[in-house]
Amino acid sequence: MGEELKMPRHVAIILDGNGRWAKAKGMPRNYGHVQGAKTVETICEDAYRMGIQYLTVYAFSTENWNRPQDEVDALMKLLRNYMKTCLKTAEKNRMCVRVLGEKSRLDQDIRSRIEELEEATKSNDGLRFQIAINYGGRDEIVRAARRMAEAVAQGRLRPDQIEEETVSGYLDTAGIPEPDLLIRTCNEQRISNFLLWQLAYTEFYFTPVLWPDFTKEELIKAVEAYNHRDRKYGGLKTEG
Repeated sequence: MGEELKMPRHVAIILDGNGRWAKAKGMPRNYGHVQGAKTVETICEDAYRMGIQYLTVYAFSTENWNRPQDEVDALMKLLRNYMKTCLKTAEKNRMCVRVLGEKSRLDQDIRSRIEELEEATKSNDGLRFQIAINYGGRDEIVRAARRMAEAVAQGRLRPDQIEEETVSGYLDTAGIPEPDLLIRTCNEQRISNFLLWQLAYTEFYFTPVLWPDFTKEELIKAVEAYNHRDRKYGGLKTEG
């Protein structure tokens, strides 16, 4: 790694390219999603060993429901299995897991598994791992605004008390530091409705690597690029 790298405290990743990866191998898209889930497991371990404290991945967006039904069904099946695997990994690695997103649209058994996973890992002191499922940045802000409006209506909050910190405290990510670095694979260069509020000062890193091919070496490259950015004054470069 050369000189000592300064680790970002929180890395967020938009996992892209599972379908493309599978297609290139003449396999169905779902094969790519299965492989992508395995990559998540590996990267969680690598990130924590490197000294990253928080890792947030975009697993299933609110827009993903528009995909073909068989793909959505396969993704949900994968999610069910992943919750079980994640529970085992969390026990082994002392990982603290939290799910971001609107859970009410998910089947009851998946919601129960999420609850079980969060409850079982809440006191773990290893990697803080957030999975965004049925998540959309605008949806998150709308839900937060509704809860704030409710608090105002009930007299628990005054409109003039609403500051940036107040809004942050009503989001799914309450209590989690904002990402220092966002990685997106598969060469797509947009944020696709991910963590809209939280990415205000985040450094972006785009790579052509497809998610199932993403390795520790690729993560190191992203952190190296992050180290070359000027992070003074809220991430804004100063003149001179």
